[in-house]
Amino acid sequence: MYGIQLIWHGHACFEIRASFNVLIDPFFRGNPKAKLVPEDMGPDIILVTHGHYDHLGDTIGIAQRTGCRVITVHELANYLKSQKVMAEGMNIGGRMKVNDMSVVMTDANHSSSVSHAGLRLYAGRAAGFILQVNGCSIYHAGDTGLFTDMRLIGDVYRPDVALLPIGGRYTMDPDDAARAVDFIRPKIAIPMHYNTFDVISQDPLDFVHKVRDLCDTEVLIMNIGDVLDL
Repeated sequence: MYGIQLIWHGHACFEIRASFNVLIDPFFRGNPKAKLVPEDMGPDIILVTHGHYDHLGDTIGIAQRTGCRVITVHELANYLKSQKVMAEGMNIGGRMKVNDMSVVMTDANHSSSVSHAGLRLYAGRAAGFILQVNGCSIYHAGDTGLFTDMRLIGDVYRPDVALLPIGGRYTMDPDDAARAVDFIRPKIAIPMHYNTFDVISQDPLDFVHKVRDLCDTEVLIMNIGDVLDL
């Protein structure tokens, strides 16, 4: 056991509790499946994979209220600084030491922009993260399509847990997400970014069955609010 708790708050939002608290892609307001509100959250660190509203979400409000650090791609970090947020930028392939956690930014095949004052602003590259905490390696893929360098992510970082979108339309669907699991070969795969809206409606059991046909990775379907002890 690594002394870590992993909590799914719906969509692509996960919380990691160790000796510090990490929140990834905090999307609560506007999320019809959310069980909490931003005011319930008090993270030490927020990680944002990209600028779309369902991932940047409530980052600005939470960070302004709590004074927490926000880690994201360079261009989006600069935008957040303009919003009086304590943001720090990095880029694909970069590594940062944050508290007792190593953060590596990985590629993600997706777009990224921010809506501001009626304009769509460029928000840098969309990304994923490898988080190495207490000897545990967690891969949050962000919003992405399938790409072959996921094999490299698996070979180099050997994720114990992979958090993968399965919703289709804007990301991988269950078929491609299962192929991603086969590329990465984590110990546990957890589906995310599905059933929040009708357009990304999926049966996660379909993902389970497709993974079983390809490899022996355990697939864990979490309900919103579930806590996984790692």
